[in-house]
Amino acid sequence: MPYFFLGAIFFLGIYGSTAQDKIIETMGDVILFALPAAAVTNTLAVGDYKGTWQFAKGFLVNQALTIGLKQAINKPRPFNNGDYAFPSGHTSTTFQSASFIQRRYGWKYGLPAYALAGFTGFSRIEANRHDGWDVLAGAIIGVGSTYLFTTPYQKKHMELTFVNGKGDYLLGFKYKF
Repeated sequence: MPYFFLGAIFFLGIYGSTAQDKIIETMGDVILFALPAAAVTNTLAVGDYKGTWQFAKGFLVNQALTIGLKQAINKPRPFNNGDYAFPSGHTSTTFQSASFIQRRYGWKYGLPAYALAGFTGFSRIEANRHDGWDVLAGAIIGVGSTYLFTTPYQKKHMELTFVNGKGDYLLGFKYKF
């Protein structure tokens, strides 16, 4: 999936900047919804209901902090494109989703998720909706809200071990959670 977005960015280089900027902004908007949906859908697909709950708690804290700071600070957007710029909500949401995927399921899945989240932050700057500080703050809030609640995923499995029974070592099985 991230290769599609990277290929699209490369392909867009041949078009004028106005059309390119609009497409980049739209792609960032799509990722805003796709990344959290992918994170939640994955937890449900693998039966990781503890992960679903952890994602939900992180998501709620992220949204509360982001919206609260937007209202309290009320920083104007670049080029008079509106108010409530700090922090970037798109960036905080996508980085919260990406950091959840990475923290819960590892870097194999987290790295592409972070690439998509980074692209979303870039799209917000490119669309003149935010500056670098807005995006950086959104990323920090997103990652921080995940790390408050998310633990690595541990599948239940059997493990072959040697156990000590009255001074002798015996071959045995241990059920790990």
